[in-house]
Formats: sequence, structure tokens, C-alpha cells
Amino acid sequence: MSLYTRHNFISLLLIFTLSFCVHQIVRYREFHAEKPNATQRELVRDTILDISIPCFYMAFTTAIGFTSLAVSDIRPVIDFGWMMTIGIGVSFLVTFILFPAVLMFLKPSHPPVQYDFTGKITRFFARIIKSHGKLILTIFAVLMLLSIWGINQLYVQNRFIDYYKKDTDIYQGMEMIDRKLGGTTPFEVIIDAPTGFIQMQKAERAYLKKEGFWIEETGPKLVEGYWTGEESQKQVATIHEYLDGLEESGKVLSFYSTAQLLKDLDEKKTLNRQYLGVLYQKLPDEVRSILFDPYISEDGNQLRFSLRVYESKQGQDREALVQKIRTHLIENLKLQPEQVNLTGMMVLYNNVLQTLFESQILTVGLVFITMFSIFLLLFRNLKVAAVAIVPNITIVALVLGVIGWFGMPLDIMTITIAAICFGMADDNTIHYIHRFRQEYAKHGDYWQAARESHNTIGRAMYYTSITVMFGFSILAFSNFMPTIYFGLLTGFSALVALLANLALLPLIIIFFKPFGNHEIR
Repeated sequence: MSLYTRHNFISLLLIFTLSFCVHQIVRYREFHAEKPNATQRELVRDTILDISIPCFYMAFTTAIGFTSLAVSDIRPVIDFGWMMTIGIGVSFLVTFILFPAVLMFLKPSHPPVQYDFTGKITRFFARIIKSHGKLILTIFAVLMLLSIWGINQLYVQNRFIDYYKKDTDIYQGMEMIDRKLGGTTPFEVIIDAPTGFIQMQKAERAYLKKEGFWIEETGPKLVEGYWTGEESQKQVATIHEYLDGLEESGKVLSFYSTAQLLKDLDEKKTLNRQYLGVLYQKLPDEVRSILFDPYISEDGNQLRFSLRVYESKQGQDREALVQKIRTHLIENLKLQPEQVNLTGMMVLYNNVLQTLFESQILTVGLVFITMFSIFLLLFRNLKVAAVAIVPNITIVALVLGVIGWFGMPLDIMTITIAAICFGMADDNTIHYIHRFRQEYAKHGDYWQAARESHNTIGRAMYYTSITVMFGFSILAFSNFMPTIYFGLLTGFSALVALLANLALLPLIIIFFKPFGNHEIR
């Protein structure tokens, strides 16, 4: 697992552990206020019995969100997903065994005062959803429409230089390499000989061997290769000049570079097959490994064009560059698709991010279906499960929409934000609906249940969300841009999760009345 995914694992695990503890503390204080004469054993017992069920399902659904990372083909991301899944399970067990055990050594103090600053904030939300419910629903609907537009603007970042601030040594060093040494990121274009030529070459050797002619078992020599012919060398020159003429490319080296060097040494020499064959055999191994081996295979049937791509060029789309080169070689230079192979660090990293983007962003729908099934299992009510999934969809859409609005790139670090959004969203949703159902059963009135839920479980939701927001905001002081984006987006996810579950979720519950319509008058 890479270094920054290990750091994320530790930070996120602390968040979920803290969340379990906060929910226990808040519920303990509620029981203590209701039963001021209860013993410590009774308070701890009632707290664990009441809060363990929603916390278990919270841990389970969050683990499902991180398990979705395992569908990618990238080992660090897969490891991160499984580590988070295992870590959340361990965190739940330790928190509900060790933390209550420690509480048993303490004695209950005076009953806590519930009407504090946090209570004012949560009660404010309870009042505003009743007085401006239609306005709040309209705002969320508009934000969802804007989020759809923002999601369509998402793109994958594969420029290494943009991972660092401009005033860092790494950024300035890569920029200097671009200016002085002709590009930073390695990129290779490999061109094979036409399939028909290779088949004909094999057929000729098989025929000669059958007729009794002596044929070397080592295969064709350089002099017999497709690319050593004079007409083929003109095609090599055309490909080299095209690659060298790209705005994105810096230094380009190929078999054409070797041919130009040989011509400079002796302009009268014609670089035909015989001359190249003799030269290849007579040159010392050290010289041959410099002039020929990096750019043409021993049998002369494969070329390698080595170029470096500028990192500091603004507005550069690596995926578009790869497709442009492939299209030009096939459509304009009439090469067969199977002849063209693009590789190198740039292509490798671009493929990694494209694969991760497809496996995560495009499988969000499948994760939502899984979440809906879990909500249905948890609440055993189709309407409640449908209501519970709405804020989760809203939160993920808003966060991804914000990424698109501000043009933030998706990279191997920030692309996991979708899984984190699931964790932030469903935690609060499960706790709020669980408490809302209890309060409705007690009071028989949806608005009263909403007020009581805001004043109780709303506190724990507020504490955990604020802690996450400020904790991850510290990452904004990093010099590594993916870390900055990750910190800000995780903090924003916590904020959106809090707002959606305190403002949108109760309105949807009250509108659809999933617990029945038998209110006590």
C-alpha cells in the first residue's frame, strides 16, 4: 500500500473510532439526564444496548462502501479498501468492548445540562425545516441538478507536476527538466512490422529449410528485417518527424536518429540492408547497445520511438494525446492497428487512473443498490429504506458535483472520495432514522419526533461532523495537492452529510410518513 493511502487509512480509522465513542458518550449523557439516580453499571448497560445496533449497521454499511474499492484493478486501492473494511470491524469491536469497560471504572457525576450551544444549533435546524421546508427541498433539488452538470465535468489528472505547489522544489525541478532536458515523462511508441511481412518471412525460412538450405536457428537477422529496407526507412523518418513535431513532446530518439548520425559521419554512404547488416555485426557491443538496441529489435521487425512529454505544459490531456498519436499512425500513416503499441510511464499511469475512474465512478449505482438492500434489511420497511437512500445519493452527488464545478482533478487519492462519502452519509442516516423511529413511537407525532431527534442524536452527528471537518482541514497546509484536495473534500463531505441529514432527511420522512400516519392528537 502506498504511503499516502496508509496515512489516509490511519486518519479515517480514527474518524470512525471517534464516531463510535461520541455516539456512546452522547447517549450515556442522555440516559444520565433521564435517570440521575441510576448506577454506573445501569447507565453503561442501557447505553450499549441502545446504541450498539445502529453503530453495528453503521459499521457494516461503511465497510460495504469501502469494499467497493476492491473492484478496481489497482493494488494500492484494493489494499486500501480491504484495510478500511477490516479496520472498521476492529474499531467497532474495540470501541464497544474497551470503551464501556473503561467507563465502568468511573462514577457518574451530576446530570449534564442538555441545553448548550450545540443544542441551539440542532434546534435551529428543527425550527427552520418546519418553517421553510419547501424552500429547503427546492434548494436541494436545484443543487442536485447543478451536481449532475458538475459530474459531467469530472476528469482524471495524470500530470505529475500538478501534484505539487509551484513554489516547491519538486515542481521547479520538473519544470527545469522540461526546459533544459527536453521533457520529463517517458513515453514510447512501438511499431511492429506488418503481419503479412512476418508471415511471409516465416514461410520463406520454412521453405528454404525444407529444400535443404542451411538456416540459422536464431531467427532472422537485422539485415532481413522489415524496417531496414530503404522504403521502410522513409516511413520511419515520417513517424519520427510527426512525433518530434507534437507540441507535447520534447526530445525524440529512434532508429531514425541513428540513421541521421551515420549519414552525418559519411554522407556518401547509402543506408541499405547490406551496409546496416555489416555495420551491426562489426560494431563493438557497447556501441551497438547505444545506436541500435534501444530503437530496433535484433530481427529488424520492431521499432521503438523513445520520447519525453512536457510536464509543465498547461491544459494538457494525456488521454487525448495517446488517442491522437494512435489515430494519426493508423489513419494517416496507414499502419495496421495491431502494429501500433503505446507504452511508457505516461501511458501506464494514465491507464491506472482511467481504470480506477471507470471502476469507481461508474459503479456508484451498484453500491447504491447494495446500500438500499442493507437499509431494507436494517429497517425492514420499503418506504424507510427508500427514504434513507435519498440523502446518501444527494451527498455523493453534491461532493462529486463540487469537484466538477471547481475543476478539481480526480487522481489515485481523491477518486476514493465516493467511498468516503458513503461512510459519512450512511452513518448519520442510520442513527437519525433509528432515533426518529424511537421518538415517533413515544410521541406519535412526526414534527415532535423530528425536534427530539435533533436535540438528541443531532448532537452526536454535530460533534462528529465538526471534528472531521476541522481535523481534515489541516491537510490543506500540505504541499502535495492530492492530499490538500483529499482533506478539503473529506471535510466538505462531513459538512454536507450533516446538513443533508438534519435538513433534508427529516423533511422526506415527514412528507412520506414511512412509520404510518397514526399521530397522537
